Amino acid sequence: MFRLDLKIALVTGGGSGIGAAIAKTFAAAGATVIVADRDAVSAAKIANELNSAGFKATSIQVDVSDSSACAEAGQGVLRDHRRLDILVNNAGIGHVGTILQTTDEDLDRLHSVNVRGVFNMSKAFIGPMLERKSGNILNLASIGGVVGIRDRLAYCATKFAVVGITKAMALDHAAAGVRVNCICPGRVETPFVSARLAEYPDPERAYKEMAATQALGRMGQPEEIANAALYLASDESAFITGTAFLIDGGWSAGK
Repeated sequence: MFRLDLKIALVTGGGSGIGAAIAKTFAAAGATVIVADRDAVSAAKIANELNSAGFKATSIQVDVSDSSACAEAGQGVLRDHRRLDILVNNAGIGHVGTILQTTDEDLDRLHSVNVRGVFNMSKAFIGPMLERKSGNILNLASIGGVVGIRDRLAYCATKFAVVGITKAMALDHAAAGVRVNCICPGRVETPFVSARLAEYPDPERAYKEMAATQALGRMGQPEEIANAALYLASDESAFITGTAFLIDGGWSAGK
């Protein structure tokens, strides 16, 4: 079960954190994985690790906020691999602040990556998927795309948009055989979160406060998100499209 043999999968933001965990999980399940990241070195490192472990992987450098770069990346992938079966739009960035602490530039920066990034990469591959009448797009949203989070105005705005894009695309293309879903994680222990915690006066206290947000009393692990991604990418989830898949440790249970 949950195999991806003979599938070609691309993961944006695959050079670290949740993206790297998804790339590794998909490769172990039999997929040929294209690790895409704005940081070419990080992407190559993950791809090399996978190849050294006996899996199949390549890497590409792409800035998902750049529509031309995404179109070019799409052309290159289709030229080299002839098709893309699974697209994981994982690349994303965050910002802390209410509307009073959020500038126009902050909002534009998050929108360019979190929303336009999903739009740009999906547009680069949806056409060939529709022609083949087969494809699977998986977007990484957030619990902040389902419920409001204090001091995360710009982040919530963009992640709610990702959920909306997911549902709209799922309806538009279901009849053509393309499924579109999104995952909405709670707080997950990633290098990004660790770096943000280090900025607090008392990182240990900040960690405990963030972990307490989840009913289970802990943060998630990247591999747990990757396992959910594997299910949604596999044929076992063939009857699922347009869903916002919550994996939040119970954060939203009382909302």
